[in-house]
Amino acid sequence: MTTSTLADEARDHLTGAIDLRRRLHQWPEVGNHLPITRDTVLEALQGLPLDISLHSTTSGFGAMLTGSKPGPTILLRGDMDALPMPEDTGEDFASKVAGTMHACGHDTHTAMLVGAAQMLSSRRSGLAGRVLFMFQPGEEGHHGARHMLDEGLLDVPALADGTASPVTGAFALHITSAMPTGMVSIKGGALMASSDHLLITVHGRGGHASEPHRALDPIPVACEIVTAMQTMVTRSIDVFDPTIITVGRISAGTTNNVIPENAQIEGTIRAVSEATRKKVHAGIQRVAEGIAAAHDTSVTVELTLGYPVTSNHNGFSAFATDVAGEVVGANRVRQMPHPMMGAEDFSYVLEAVPGSMMFLGGTAPDRNPSTAAPNHSNRVVFDEQAMVTGMAIYTAVAVRHLETTSPR
Repeated sequence: MTTSTLADEARDHLTGAIDLRRRLHQWPEVGNHLPITRDTVLEALQGLPLDISLHSTTSGFGAMLTGSKPGPTILLRGDMDALPMPEDTGEDFASKVAGTMHACGHDTHTAMLVGAAQMLSSRRSGLAGRVLFMFQPGEEGHHGARHMLDEGLLDVPALADGTASPVTGAFALHITSAMPTGMVSIKGGALMASSDHLLITVHGRGGHASEPHRALDPIPVACEIVTAMQTMVTRSIDVFDPTIITVGRISAGTTNNVIPENAQIEGTIRAVSEATRKKVHAGIQRVAEGIAAAHDTSVTVELTLGYPVTSNHNGFSAFATDVAGEVVGANRVRQMPHPMMGAEDFSYVLEAVPGSMMFLGGTAPDRNPSTAAPNHSNRVVFDEQAMVTGMAIYTAVAVRHLETTSPR
């Protein structure tokens, strides 16, 4: 395979990818059950030599391409779900579903993966091994990848001759408006943060606002806990192994002259290592209970685990870096200096299989990535030309992995 020609080949698939992407964009769906999306993608895959395995607990499905020679399996992931938010881009193909938008580019991920399936299917006779295309719902907080793994996605059966074909690598792309089209970025190790849910309820005693001494006001206690958690982070967590605690909601009371019985604090916790994740959880519990006790109140602390740290395999990341450099040029591959604090449920796959995620630039040359609307914005716009790069890299990573890991 000559990787330098893959972009030209991917360009031949761009019209189809744009058409699919725009159909998905117009009819976005949220969560783990995406019947319209799944049917649209299955229609786009018709005619390809793929073994389709529909999942029952979600709208996810696997599509297996088996090469002509025995070898291992590489997984390529594309997420399919949208976000529960309005769209204000003004695009001709803007969402037709009120309050729902593909604001994180999952429609481009899915279209690129379909394009890669087409490109790899044309190379079937030369493949030693298999490619598992993972079409996944529920990335936006619904643990879609975990559900697919629980349903046995990685339990790949042996080949017809009995030869084992285990999943030996996994790869995903994520488009971003923070980089120009034609560029990609990656790093080994922690790439994205864990994401956990924080809910603290301060239990006081209600009363008349004019007589706080006869009540036990939970509101100032809640405020003190919020401030103390931020201080705890700066004083007890290594700045080079960071965490973020963001409180997004404080709720208490019903009117101006009533001291409520309870106050609630809700937020998110991010960390880029499991050690810091555990340490900050323990710190939140300690701070909340200590401050509550100091004011003669009590607290209930609920910390719900979300996505794990997305940790790229160092060896696979170096491999993906080299492959991407062959496709787009080494000068267009950026090594990220540090992780980002967003979260990804591809983390579940990377806990089970060596692999990596790579970011794909998606802002057109006439726009400034530093001022472009970011992912998850109601005004974010992705350059569809970026899908050429994405399809080419998906294809190149799969072919190179099977070339280097298959038995000779």
